[in-house]
Amino acid sequence: MAMESELITADAVDATEYPDLAERYQIYGVPLTVANERVRLEGGMPEAMFVQKILQGVSKN
Repeated sequence: MAMESELITADAVDATEYPDLAERYQIYGVPLTVANERVRLEGGMPEAMFVQKILQGVSKN
């Protein structure tokens, strides 16, 4: 998604190299996606489902 829109940025972090971030986000498995500090998705899933869950999560007030 980050490649498709200038409004989206993405970072990949090696949890073993950044234990503070791993603890902050409670990383126990990968892949883990955190969006806007509000949405947390663990594990792989089809793209359509991923997009739907991200949009639902970030649109909640």
